[in-house]
Amino acid sequence: MSTDRGRLIVVSGPSGVGKSTVVAALHERHPFFFSVSVTTRRRRPGEVDGVDYRFVTPETFDR
Repeated sequence: MSTDRGRLIVVSGPSGVGKSTVVAALHERHPFFFSVSVTTRRRRPGEVDGVDYRFVTPETFDR
């Protein structure tokens, strides 16, 4: 069994404070995996399903 331990980093804040900018800068310097949130809202211009969010219907979300 591996003794390596991962590190969880949570970036949180209200809309417009630069969370995506911080995550992008961290990812450039230290490639890592990150979770993609699921949402039932409509996709905004420029957003990519599976990259920015995973867009699903309310019915799918409730399963």
